[in-house]
Amino acid sequence: MTSGGRELLKWIAVLLMTGDHVAKVFYGGYVPVVSELGRIAFPVFALVMAYNLAEPGADIAKSVRRLAMWAVIAQPAHALAFGYWLPLNVLASFALAASVVWSIRAGRWWLVAALAGPLPLFVDYQWWGIAVVVAGYASCRLKGFPAGVCVQLLAICLLCLNNDNVWALLALPVMCLGYALVSVPRTRWAFYGYYVGHLALFAALAGFAG
Repeated sequence: MTSGGRELLKWIAVLLMTGDHVAKVFYGGYVPVVSELGRIAFPVFALVMAYNLAEPGADIAKSVRRLAMWAVIAQPAHALAFGYWLPLNVLASFALAASVVWSIRAGRWWLVAALAGPLPLFVDYQWWGIAVVVAGYASCRLKGFPAGVCVQLLAICLLCLNNDNVWALLALPVMCLGYALVSVPRTRWAFYGYYVGHLALFAALAGFAG
């Protein structure tokens, strides 16, 4: 994937995620079409992250630390916006998934079992979300069709079972945009700041409305 294509994918996922969060916070959890399209956001984020983790020289441990730090920062706003503390927000899911990938890459299978066993119970998308990231990473390492696509498809099908709908499958054709030759500046920290900021804003607005 191109650098600009990956940034484009992340902004598309941000837009879809925001619509889904608006539906959850202000409209009782469901808005037709908006909520369905929101199911695409997580697998797009997950597969882009998996691609980045699979790149030669990727500092996965640094990614884990950054994701964990922002997950901690985001959690109070997440809890206020959605009304619960568990499961933890999606950044915690990504931090856990990146930890599993790091453990696989290091060959520490006992740690893989420890991280991928009980801990996903406490994060958003649980085992199914972790599976999408790990499958995306494996797909990049396989570097081939149909093996790579089949691994991703299997993981997203499991996510669909968890979601009770098939909308997450649309993430696969959307991922083709990652190969577009477009110029989109990299804004790594902006995504984290936006995630925290929009949750805090929604929590405040919901508090005033309530």
